Amino acid sequence: MSGALATSRASDRAGAGRQLRRPIRVMIVDDSMVARAVLSRMIDADGNFEIAAIAGTGEDAVEALGQVMVDTILLDLEMPGAGGLKSIPHILEAAKGAKVLIVSSLAEEGAEETVAALALGAADTLPKPGTGRFNGRFSEVLLGKLRELGYADRSSIPARPVTIPHRPMPVQSDTPLRLLAIGASTGGIHALATFFDALPKRIGVPILVTQHLPPAFMTVFARQLSAVAGREAVVAEDGTKLLPDRIVVAPGEAHLLVDEVNGRLVARLLKTKVASGCLPSVDPMLASAGAILGPAALGVVLTGMGRDGAEGARRLVEAGGAVMAQDEASSAIWGMPRAVAEAGLACAVLPPEKLARRVGVRSEEASCK
Repeated sequence: MSGALATSRASDRAGAGRQLRRPIRVMIVDDSMVARAVLSRMIDADGNFEIAAIAGTGEDAVEALGQVMVDTILLDLEMPGAGGLKSIPHILEAAKGAKVLIVSSLAEEGAEETVAALALGAADTLPKPGTGRFNGRFSEVLLGKLRELGYADRSSIPARPVTIPHRPMPVQSDTPLRLLAIGASTGGIHALATFFDALPKRIGVPILVTQHLPPAFMTVFARQLSAVAGREAVVAEDGTKLLPDRIVVAPGEAHLLVDEVNGRLVARLLKTKVASGCLPSVDPMLASAGAILGPAALGVVLTGMGRDGAEGARRLVEAGGAVMAQDEASSAIWGMPRAVAEAGLACAVLPPEKLARRVGVRSEEASCK
């Protein structure tokens, strides 16, 4: 492995204070030798963890992940080559279920890079102190986050390649559009920006967005989304009015649903667990759109890991609504849209800008009726 070092020190610390069934295996990806050494010492001092690999660039990390299994990857954002941020999708694809913890001086709460990293699939972020300021408090927080992240989730790794079945795509309804509901996860910020850039400035219907992000970042995400979309974007509260061309974003601690009261559409929040395990989840949003609006609702499932959105898409289509999905070539991770496409639920599988144009055409057709 060029520039990467695989290592194992579990046997040197066997027994002492260990409460887990095996050490949590950690990879450190940072171009600074000092940072790598300090982080290694902190992690190595706790018997619940072991350093499984070290890399100096994102490219080296991807190569190393082909040869070693890890549970969590500590990733700096400021590195040579592609850099940490652009490397996240490639690292996740090679990580076999491992989680990414951003440890970077750029990872301040609310910072644009932090929100982008989380939207690309990072599990959590931690600001890295300056050289020489790695104190005891930082070590406690780091180890605490590593414990919370725990072991890699290997359940999402496909056992074998799956081919998309050749079947007729559902036909999009010609009922006048009343609601657009968009779900996204890994790579969502870029996909949403591309989508809204191609969407007509006025489509005349409310827009719901469920993006997988922690609660603390939703306000910043809504502000960024408003800027790229050229529309008002707000974080949903229970009862928020759904107005034409207004974007309502699911909060990080609840699912976003649609309801109708006295002929007016409003947002509802739900905090119950769902099958996908996501909070917020795309499934309840799409399912509620179908239940309330039927063929007048349109769903869009963009890039993301896992299957969130597939069950909601099924229920929306069964209610007469339509769902479109992002294609593989333009997706950071083709998981969520793939699940919709494989189930034969998508009336279109296209890159975000072409999906947006389809939405625009439908809204224009509706306005002419």
